[in-house]
Amino acid sequence: MKKKQIAILGSTGSIGTQALQVIEEHPELYEAYALTANNQVELLAQQARKFMPAAVVIANEAKYLQLKEMLADLPIQVYAGADALCEIVEAKPIDVVLASMVGYAGLRPTMNAIKAGKAIALANKETLVVAGELINALAQQYHTPILPVDSEHSAIFQCLEPNNVLEKVILTASGGPFRTFTMEQLQHVTKEQALKHPNWDMGAKITIDSATMMNKGFEVIEAKWLFGVRPDQIEVVVYPQSVIHSMVQYEDGAVKAQLGMPDMRLPIQYAFSYPQRIKASFDRLDFSTMKELTFEQPDTNRFRCLALAYEALNRGGNMACIVNAANEVVVSAFLKDKISFLRMSEVIEQTMAKVPFIQIPTYEDYVATDAEARRMAESLIG
Repeated sequence: MKKKQIAILGSTGSIGTQALQVIEEHPELYEAYALTANNQVELLAQQARKFMPAAVVIANEAKYLQLKEMLADLPIQVYAGADALCEIVEAKPIDVVLASMVGYAGLRPTMNAIKAGKAIALANKETLVVAGELINALAQQYHTPILPVDSEHSAIFQCLEPNNVLEKVILTASGGPFRTFTMEQLQHVTKEQALKHPNWDMGAKITIDSATMMNKGFEVIEAKWLFGVRPDQIEVVVYPQSVIHSMVQYEDGAVKAQLGMPDMRLPIQYAFSYPQRIKASFDRLDFSTMKELTFEQPDTNRFRCLALAYEALNRGGNMACIVNAANEVVVSAFLKDKISFLRMSEVIEQTMAKVPFIQIPTYEDYVATDAEARRMAESLIG
């Protein structure tokens, strides 16, 4: 049996490193064809030595010579820059592209991979948030499957029944580290507190997004594009235990849920193996240790970002692109102690009001909107 050739965009990040664990566990099924990173040149070189891909790409061109020297004794092609990222995904042998780069930077390479007819294992939220309509149109045009890797969307995907109509999708949210905090307490939270997620071990940006609940807002927007549902068919419930990854409700009132350990390797492996399931060594759920399942409504007064995401979804056009760009700026500022926790949603809301709205944006409009929204958010932070 021919091994599936996998390109990992963002192999040094949280999802990328776990995807390599999946490949390592199933060497008879999968091979890493290309690995890419933004800046982490030492880890990328280490991964390349271990997995021997055909090619590696470092997005930061300043690190090209360093990487080339580190791999000089190996028959691995070394490339650098944003254009190289977009080109590598088109390589003929590749079967699956795991899009796990963080942020807006993942959009163009993902579009190129779709145009090249590669199956997309989508872990980059921002791609569908920024340009869901465009991505869906391309995927249809090039008959390219988009398989969700996010644990919530993978859960929904696993609960779908091809011939039955969904009444709604129910995204579960852990509520993050500040679920029980008052407004007064939220005014004084630090980045150190925000970076301690109770259940998941993730990268810095997504952990902050989880603390503000913007992460869940992005998942709401993604759900519309992945599953063809209206905003009013997407519900968020806060459920702190993180064992039910999400649910779907059918028109007869039946609800199906997908449960599992909070381990991202499971949805990654399912995206690689779909439609088959393959054996995994991951930990299993132990129901004897699960004492309770509790559900509550999200509070959009304390967590404004979730409400802003719904607003962007209802407006359509380039509004979600504005929200995403402003959010990347405020999260970066928060991680540098330049902005308070509650100020983040204020800056996003003000940016939404100031950047020109475009009802039917082209790819070029998204690029311009992204740049303008970042400039605006930065000027509001001061």
